[in-house]
Amino acid sequence: MNKKKIHNAFLLVTLCLFTILVQAQKPSNVLRGMGNKFPTSGGSSGSGGGNDSLRARNKFEDSVTVTFYFLDSSRGYKYDSSINDFTKWYPIPSTHVYLGNSGVATHSILFSPLGKAGWDPGFHALDVYKWKLENIKFYNTTRPYTVLGYMLASRAEQMIEILHTQNIRPGWNFSLNYRLINSPGFFRNQKTNHNNYLFTSWYQSHSKRYNNYFALLGNQLQSGENGGITSTRDLDSIDYAKDRFLIPTQIGGDPAYGTDFFSTTLYTGNRYREFNVLLRQQFDFGRKDSVVTDSTVIPLFFPRLRFEHTFKSGKYSYQFKDFSIADIKQNNVPDSTWYKDHYNVMIPYSRQLQFRDQWKEISNDFSIYQFPDATNQHQFIKAGAEIQLLRGNFYKDSLSLPSASLYNFMAHGEYRNLTKNKKWDLVAFGKLYLGGYNSGDYHAFLSLERWFSQKTGSFQLGFENSNRSPSFNFDVRSGFYLDQGKTFNKENTTHLFGSVLLQKLKMGLSADYYLIGNYLYLKNYYLLEQEKTIFNVVRINAYKTFTLGKHWNLVSEVYVQQKTGNVNLNFPALYTRNRLMYEGNLGFKNLKIAMGLEARYHIPYKADKYSPVLGQFFYQDSLTISNLPDVHAFLHFRIKSFKAYLRAENLNTARLKGGFKFNNNNMLVPGYPTPGLLIRFGVLWSFVN
Repeated sequence: MNKKKIHNAFLLVTLCLFTILVQAQKPSNVLRGMGNKFPTSGGSSGSGGGNDSLRARNKFEDSVTVTFYFLDSSRGYKYDSSINDFTKWYPIPSTHVYLGNSGVATHSILFSPLGKAGWDPGFHALDVYKWKLENIKFYNTTRPYTVLGYMLASRAEQMIEILHTQNIRPGWNFSLNYRLINSPGFFRNQKTNHNNYLFTSWYQSHSKRYNNYFALLGNQLQSGENGGITSTRDLDSIDYAKDRFLIPTQIGGDPAYGTDFFSTTLYTGNRYREFNVLLRQQFDFGRKDSVVTDSTVIPLFFPRLRFEHTFKSGKYSYQFKDFSIADIKQNNVPDSTWYKDHYNVMIPYSRQLQFRDQWKEISNDFSIYQFPDATNQHQFIKAGAEIQLLRGNFYKDSLSLPSASLYNFMAHGEYRNLTKNKKWDLVAFGKLYLGGYNSGDYHAFLSLERWFSQKTGSFQLGFENSNRSPSFNFDVRSGFYLDQGKTFNKENTTHLFGSVLLQKLKMGLSADYYLIGNYLYLKNYYLLEQEKTIFNVVRINAYKTFTLGKHWNLVSEVYVQQKTGNVNLNFPALYTRNRLMYEGNLGFKNLKIAMGLEARYHIPYKADKYSPVLGQFFYQDSLTISNLPDVHAFLHFRIKSFKAYLRAENLNTARLKGGFKFNNNNMLVPGYPTPGLLIRFGVLWSFVN
């Protein structure tokens, strides 16, 4: 064994031992932001719910109070430390389908149009693995707080997460976040290596007039692409019964299996890199006050007028490459034919295929707040304007294309009011693109929520409408534009939504109605299309916890969705997720445990295929996917600040024919089988310095 391998092995063992010894009890979703752009009050998305959260404690004890804030919310949140739902930590949501390995492309099984107005590069298949500016957290802690997490799964899959936050001074906090996802995969050419890192700083002056928010955010995502297996019959072949990695795939050649997560080599696949810098400064005018205690004077400040400036800078690179073509032997060259048949692309003389879009972004936003009631900072009126400058460079078949310089000028306004009794919460938001590349785009949002009590629950009603230009990969200037020249109209989406949370019944109901015009989608591997007729989609969601005994519960989720109109859009009409589990402490005071079975099932439907070069899922109407329910067994427990997860996933793949094996693979996406039996073990451990 050479010195490099010994060195890497030593680093790996050291890192694993360190991680296990100092893991932090990552409260649920500790490093992933909430999806709701407008957080609401009460139990629906407020403090995390339950009696299990990190609440206020004596700051002189060996404990900590951690409060976090989102960039566009004045409300503080607490972490939820419940353990009954693994997907709160795992990055792929339970409502997503994926290509069969952690870190590869995913998309929601529920209809969820993009709905984002303005400039968009157009690459979203790896979004669940990204950290986003709108979801970053700014912290306030009574003591330094550290969270470390480590997960190990079959085939050397690993995930490492680190969070450290502390207040340098009473009004100044910083945080460091890092995450690594690395998985060689069960099938060829699906190796993934994702790195996310985030640094935040939040400073508030002693007078409380001035706030400074600063963030550095980076995402480096690498996902191997194989184009799917060449034949589904290989799944039943005795030649590949023991090792699925031997099954031939469409592209990527014949790589050797490797588990070295220090290696970032990617011969065939997508490499996405994003880097953002954000600086927000606020200065308030208002009334000063103070509270006098026995020993100290605590300054207070009640703002009436606020001036805000936000600077953002970003660099983005989206690349597909296939370098394995150059290494293929002369008597085994299926790749050239495959690219010609599926993309109408000829392999260049260099025998290396590349497509790449690169962007640089700078934006400045100036806003003014007015607080009608100085004692209620959750009620304000906001108006502002933003200018965005963009510079794009594009490459196709390794050849440089003409660059593009774009700009956008936007105006926006907002009204929020969380009443003093915290019973009513109103959010109204609007943004209009007045000039530039996305001129005429807009986004309007309105939400009204009524919170009754912890025992009763809440309800919410809302309206959303967006008018958006096509993503830039629908623009002929993009390096990923492989279709004939076409023009597309703006896509318009109207979204009506409502929900009811019934705490006493442990039940929630919600409904979503979408009305879509000029729907944009991908047909075949590279053909871009737009639906001219207006259509709608209705979805009803239900959540219910059934109490089966003192400690036994059945947690059921049901999603029913239906479209109207003859539109090229497919999704399952019914999807359900059920967890039958024991929740208790088995007689041990400090133990909390959740163990049982989880099953997920969707009815047969014509699932979208996947285009590896474009990194997008596309419509198909010829192959119906019909699967057995996905069945997982789990044991999750928490002892004070220590959490552990043990899971046996895909038990449904068991097969007796030809000997007992877990090789009856489901197929969530045509050509992409899910793994067989997959064992996951993860530990989380938080500590206070």
